[in-house]
Amino acid sequence: MTTSAVALDTRRPFTRADAVEAGISGKTLRGSRFRRIFHGVYVDARVADVPLLRTQAALLLHPPHAFASHFSAGRVYGVPLPDHPHEHVTVWLPEDRVFRVGIFPHATQYPTPDDVTEVRGTRVSKPCRMFVELASVLGLVDLVVVGDALIRLGLCTREQLTEYCRASPAQHAGDARRAAAYVRDRVESAMESRLRMLIVLSGLPEPEVNWEVGDDDGVVLYRFDLGYVASKLAVEYDGRQHAESSYQWKRDLERREWMDRHGWRVVVVTSDGLFREPLRTILRIREALAERGQYVPSALMSEDWRPHFPMR
Repeated sequence: MTTSAVALDTRRPFTRADAVEAGISGKTLRGSRFRRIFHGVYVDARVADVPLLRTQAALLLHPPHAFASHFSAGRVYGVPLPDHPHEHVTVWLPEDRVFRVGIFPHATQYPTPDDVTEVRGTRVSKPCRMFVELASVLGLVDLVVVGDALIRLGLCTREQLTEYCRASPAQHAGDARRAAAYVRDRVESAMESRLRMLIVLSGLPEPEVNWEVGDDDGVVLYRFDLGYVASKLAVEYDGRQHAESSYQWKRDLERREWMDRHGWRVVVVTSDGLFREPLRTILRIREALAERGQYVPSALMSEDWRPHFPMR
């Protein structure tokens, strides 16, 4: 007896074999009712094409022990990543890899089932393992952005990340260890991570992250993205093109008045200061530090930032 098509939940990815078992013909699969995600994997055409759907579709083509890794795991966790076209799937054995357009299969060199978990019913690398995996495909700054996000999202602690990278036998564990050493608590956005890394890689002193100032009762009044506390210098990233609201505008004015009264100076950096004029940003911060009595000699400056912040 042929199983009715109703028995197949077409709102989730399914294979051609699933369709045949459910009585869905090849002609129907090729019609407007369904959408092909990968060769041999389909879904109801009305279902939105979201990252998790594509990850689940890629896993369907592999054995049950396969798991989403690298970029795919990062997208499942919601960490900031550069755009990347492929789904990444890891299996235990090389012969278990399935090659399709849009899928990048890996065979792990150190199979450790304890490194795999489930997120929304999908097998995924655990956060610390994913960080090491991404060290093979991301540069230093992008990897630090991921690490800061893992801490911010509560997916692991700095200590757990550092220890995992230290103990990992993976080929790129050294790159992961270097990046983990730059990961910090309390970072609130990817752009704050990038700004901090521009500062540190240039050879300037590392500022405090999200420094809080409060009143005499200990109530937090304001918070600075990055702060040189002894010099009363704040460095802030501002991604807004205009004031978000009259309330926010008022709060910004009050904050600036407080800073003026208490002797603080602020250097505001926009996206152009990171992606178009990084050298100018470095020089602005260096000059501001010097004005505050914290001179940084040229001999201490570094060119390590240049590969990660190319000027346009």
